[in-house]
Amino acid sequence: MRLEDFQSKKIGLVLSGGGVKGIAHIGLIKALNEFNIDVGVISGSSAGALVGALYANGSSIDQMLAFFKETPLVKYNFLTFAKPGLIDTVKYYSLFLKRFNNDSFQALNKKLFVTATNLQEGTQRQFHDGELIRALLASAALPPVFSPIEIQGELYADGGIMNNFPVEPLIGECDIIVGSNVATIKQIPKKAINSSLKLANRVTSLMIHATYKAKLEYCNLIFEPEQLESFGVLDKKGIERAFNIGYDHAMNVLNERFSN
Repeated sequence: MRLEDFQSKKIGLVLSGGGVKGIAHIGLIKALNEFNIDVGVISGSSAGALVGALYANGSSIDQMLAFFKETPLVKYNFLTFAKPGLIDTVKYYSLFLKRFNNDSFQALNKKLFVTATNLQEGTQRQFHDGELIRALLASAALPPVFSPIEIQGELYADGGIMNNFPVEPLIGECDIIVGSNVATIKQIPKKAINSSLKLANRVTSLMIHATYKAKLEYCNLIFEPEQLESFGVLDKKGIERAFNIGYDHAMNVLNERFSN
């Protein structure tokens, strides 16, 4: 496809989960803007859902980055002993309301699908209308750190548990699907798996990779910056670097794809 096709047809963007790695999605969005590629529909899981919501809400690149830099991952008064999870996720509601003051999918500038996992039914759900913030909080509520969010009497948690690359809502909805996957896998040396935590991170990454690999084929254009492999899921110090990696990778892919 030519660049003109991406600039004139209905574009869908799927954004994977990945914690702080998801900041690379913002770098991709900056690159798409510079190529005048406007996205009409977004589907995201976990961190991808948060970035997608900010994008759909009309936030600038600087505003998106500021949201992640200014929103604390851990606050002492957010800790809980009354709910499953170390941190009471619902306490982030007031922080999110400052950015999404209408708290509604319908108030967004772009159509958005947010994937979360129903812990009781063992199913996934794509939220796309009604109340926005609780759906976002649920999609990013990574167990066991963050407590599940109750929606309509059911407990929901991180969308990446069952669908870290939610391309399904875009199939048949868009002319062109662009995918951004930050949960990449590459070969690593034996010394990189030298602790229980690193072992757990590697195993989780492999499990997630196995569930979405086939779905990448639905994308007309895919972005997978491999330099994010070493990033910790909750490492806020990596925000700026993840953004730059995402932007540089996206510019390289776009320049190569449309150089002719």
